[in-house]
Formats: sequence, structure tokens, C-alpha cells
Amino acid sequence: MAEKYLGDLSQFKLFELLKPLLIDRSTGRILIRGKESGEICLESGDIIHAKTDHFNGECAFFSLMGLKSGKVVFDSEFIPREKTIPIETEQLLLNWSSRKQEFEKIFELIPSGSCVFRLSIQTDGRDKNITADQWNLLALTNGVKTISEIGKILKWDDYKLLKTTYQLIEIGLIEAVEDSKPVQKRPVGENFFLLLEKELKKAIGPVAPFIIEDKLEEFEQTRASFPNEQALSLIESLSAEIPNPFKRNEFIQVMTKALG
Repeated sequence: MAEKYLGDLSQFKLFELLKPLLIDRSTGRILIRGKESGEICLESGDIIHAKTDHFNGECAFFSLMGLKSGKVVFDSEFIPREKTIPIETEQLLLNWSSRKQEFEKIFELIPSGSCVFRLSIQTDGRDKNITADQWNLLALTNGVKTISEIGKILKWDDYKLLKTTYQLIEIGLIEAVEDSKPVQKRPVGENFFLLLEKELKKAIGPVAPFIIEDKLEEFEQTRASFPNEQALSLIESLSAEIPNPFKRNEFIQVMTKALG
């Protein structure tokens, strides 16, 4: 894996780092690491896939484009296989440009698919007209199901789900369940890091603990709080430090198996 450091989102907008790769018709994977992580895959300069901890496809791309912190690297050896963005890159960027402000408002109220909402008490005494889609979402909003779970039941894409949820919040028919935001992420635990350090030492020697600490700083996390959702990204990032292909593959296999 050949990762090239592109920059820090606290200093550059993601589009500034993405633009040269589009112009050069690059193929590979952009990885964003920090408190919020994600990936964007390119194929001959076309954006074909985007993913965050909570969303896939176009909504994931919009979410990543709005990040203001995180380290960005590019893996030129990665061969994209997943395609969650079926539209042309030019249209995707036009959509992002026209919907940028809309999505900033949406993500402010709905930061992730793990948010939970409930019906809110109506105190204004006014009648409210809603669409069939809004009614269907409202019928499943019970203060227990996350919006991602509701989206799967309704078989909606992320954009439709987020937009309809946002509309119901704006109308005043639903409100966030306080305890659901933010959802506590499950840490991987100390045993994971003991195995990680052991296996990385086998591959690259005594420098392993220092490289792990550097990566944790890059992800803006600590051993005690490192979320399970980002463990695979950490493994992939560390594997890029292993020059021997056989040892690299062995490291990835052992660690991904440990994740279950």
C-alpha cells in the first residue's frame, strides 16, 4: 500500500486536495482520518464511491466535503471495487455545489444515521399538512429506532431519509431524543492494542509502538477511547508501513480476524 499525505483539513478544504487527483485522472482511494473518518474512491479521475461511519454514496461525499478537521492521504495502489455513486463526477460536483448549504443545515441537526427521534408535543394549535413520505417516516418514529433503521425499513436512500427527517424537524413534528446524541462509540479495548503492537513488531521490529502512537495522533484518538468503527481503517493505515508484502498480508489477516 503506497499512501501519500495530501494535507490537513484544518488548513485546506477537501476539494483543494481532491482537485489535482481529478485533473490527473487518478485511480485509488482518498482516506480521511480524524474524529470523523471516511473514504472517497477514484477510477480514472471519476468519483465512484464514498463512505463514512454513517453514510454511503452521495450523502457520504457531501458529509466528507464539509469536514473541517482530519488528515488526508491518498492510496494510489488501491483498486476500487465498490460503486455507490452511479452519476457522473461533473454532476456529483454540481449537486454538491447546489446542495452545500442545504446539507450543512441537515448535518447540523442530523449528524449521523444513529440519531433517534420522537414525536414532539404540538403547542401552537395549528394544523399541519404533510406528504405521504413524511407520514411514513413519522409512523416509524418511536423514540427507539435510529433513522438508519427506519431508512432500511422504508428502503430509502440516505438523501431521501435525511431530507424527509429534516423537513419533519423543521415542521416541528419530531425532536431528537436527548440521550441518542451523541451515541457513545464502543472502544476496541486494550487487548486489541496489545495484539496490534505484537503483530506489528513481528513485521517491522521495535519501532512499532512509536508508529502506532503516530497513527493515533493522526486519527485524533487515544488507545482508551479508540472506536471500534475505525479499527479497520487503523489496521489498513498501519499495514502501509510494512514494506514486505508477505508480512503485510499476514498482519492484515491476523488483525482483521481479531476484529471478528
